[in-house]
Amino acid sequence: MKSVNVQISDKEFKKLGLTKDSVSFSELMLIISKQIAKENLKACLEFSEKYGLSKMTMKEINSEIREERDAASNS
Repeated sequence: MKSVNVQISDKEFKKLGLTKDSVSFSELMLIISKQIAKENLKACLEFSEKYGLSKMTMKEINSEIREERDAASNS
């Protein structure tokens, strides 16, 4: 088995919720993937609030989806 050393700041260590100095590659990938997903979700929420999408009702959302599907099937 090979070993790779990665240096990160204390801030990043805490941000990723790491509790030990040694983790497997697959565990690190999972931790980083979860962090990226959280950051992307936060960006989506900020985007939806900025453009008023967060105030849409389910009826409005379903209507938008229907319109897009109809347009895609007619092209």
